[in-house]
Amino acid sequence: MAVSHLFRNFALSISNIKERTVEKLLDERQFDEFLSLVDGAQRILIVAHVNPDGDALGSSLALKHWLTRRGKEAVVVVPNQFPDFLQWMPGAQEVRVYMKHEEDVRPVVDAADLVIVADLNQSQRLRELEEAVLANPAPRIMIDHHLNPDSSFCQLIVSHPEMCATAEVLCHLLWQLGEAEQLTKEEATCLYAGMMCDTGAFTYASGRAVIYECISMLLARGIDKDRIYRKVYYTASPSRLKLQGYMLYVKMKVDKERHVSIMSLTREERKLFKVKNGDTEGLVNIPLQIHKMRLSILLTEDTEQPGLVKVSLRSVDNFPCNRMAEEFFDGGGHLNASGGRLAGTMEEALQAVERAITAYEPLLR
Repeated sequence: MAVSHLFRNFALSISNIKERTVEKLLDERQFDEFLSLVDGAQRILIVAHVNPDGDALGSSLALKHWLTRRGKEAVVVVPNQFPDFLQWMPGAQEVRVYMKHEEDVRPVVDAADLVIVADLNQSQRLRELEEAVLANPAPRIMIDHHLNPDSSFCQLIVSHPEMCATAEVLCHLLWQLGEAEQLTKEEATCLYAGMMCDTGAFTYASGRAVIYECISMLLARGIDKDRIYRKVYYTASPSRLKLQGYMLYVKMKVDKERHVSIMSLTREERKLFKVKNGDTEGLVNIPLQIHKMRLSILLTEDTEQPGLVKVSLRSVDNFPCNRMAEEFFDGGGHLNASGGRLAGTMEEALQAVERAITAYEPLLR
């Protein structure tokens, strides 16, 4: 009887998993509004945040492929160049970079009759693209997973901070739209890459069981998850590996008492190591391997905008990178992964970092 009871409970649990394969994100009114906005538009603009990462690009490209399949003219525009190691993603060659070709891209932004904002919660994160997007009177839809979405920014907001990536939000949304069986391999590839990149290959922010149900849905569309992993994490050039060695051996400063590490990279050092776009990706995560390390900070001088220093923050456990980024670095993001920027020299940026560390010292210790 006990064995019979055990198997009955197991069968019920499997049944429950199948019933909740993914989650309904929109209520009936939102569902109708979403379809009305999409079906009523023809030229749809998809925009993502400055310094686009794997989730920003993956979710944007998945949307583009899906909208194109529905007969729409969809284009992805990002504020600045995305990393070279994401160039392999299906459709990446068609992404338009605003800062690189503003005169050519501005008319595309102006002509859109619907704007979908992917993987950002505040218009400020569009940076140089913000003014052009806000000047277009077309309705806007936000699809995102960051905290505190700006409710005045978009007409319809699909925001779920509990989800691991905007790509995961899209997985649930497309399932609710009845698209699970129609997803193309290209769409599924972009969605999987977005989820993988925003979780460090599912090593953090990925403990919810439903994430792996989404992955199962994407695997069923024929994606090669191992190839996607290699494309993102195993495409290093010799110069990138040399840069990593230099940064860890020469530039990494470790504060053992406050459990913080700091690295800085100047424009001159970028030239010395012939750093390409994306070569510093993942570098900020490495110091977190040090025993008891709670926070890793990477400062890099911007090559596109002199006098600007980019700030990358990574942490473990409950240290709030997002709060530090908002308070000290004009940025934001997630609890354990955030970013921002500072105007000024590298020396001034290092001074600002010291002020931030001092302010958060009780949490770090």
